[in-house]
Amino acid sequence: MTTSAAHRYIVVEGPIGVGKTSLVRKLAASLGAETVLEQADENPFLERFYRNPRIGALPAQLHFLFQRAQQLASLNQSDLFAPIRVADYLLAKDRLFARLTLDDAEFGLYEQVHAKLAIEAPKPDLVVYLQAPASVLLERIARRGIGYEARIDADYLERLNAAYSRYFHEYDQGPLLIVNAATIDPVHDAVDYEELLAAIRRTTRGRQYYNPMRHRDL
Repeated sequence: MTTSAAHRYIVVEGPIGVGKTSLVRKLAASLGAETVLEQADENPFLERFYRNPRIGALPAQLHFLFQRAQQLASLNQSDLFAPIRVADYLLAKDRLFARLTLDDAEFGLYEQVHAKLAIEAPKPDLVVYLQAPASVLLERIARRGIGYEARIDADYLERLNAAYSRYFHEYDQGPLLIVNAATIDPVHDAVDYEELLAAIRRTTRGRQYYNPMRHRDL
């Protein structure tokens, strides 16, 4: 199964626990694509951040910034004409999280480092933005059972959801599919997946919304 020629680089985005990485892996298998995945488990400061955000935020954020810069630098534009790639993050999320977690002085330092790196990230042909309320995200985070994520609370997820909503409300860099992911399970349910895949294939321009009418307990 192949994808549209317009979809050579697809990015799936959304808050923690919404199912980005699992969906990316499934899409890559269907589309014969390579994955571009953020490596959260390789960030030695992440557990410290969840244990004490005030102390751990800056090193965790800078580690992610350097990691993402190095990874995206390898995806130069000429390479994107060969393989199809599906990623589980936009570079813009790095600044979004930084603004959410850092104080003003730390964010100023972060911005200086970000500017010095001069990262040239490839432009997605399509962004799939998965949405779900904080209560659903908390359930899914608990279900996957990563120890340090148990410290994530509803307030943090609400603020994260609000930051994502503001960002994508103004997003105009290319085709955008906004998905209500609260009541579907495209990773484990074949019908949900095929319907979402069809919506992804249809989205070649503008801003589109995918709001399944079907409801279920996940």
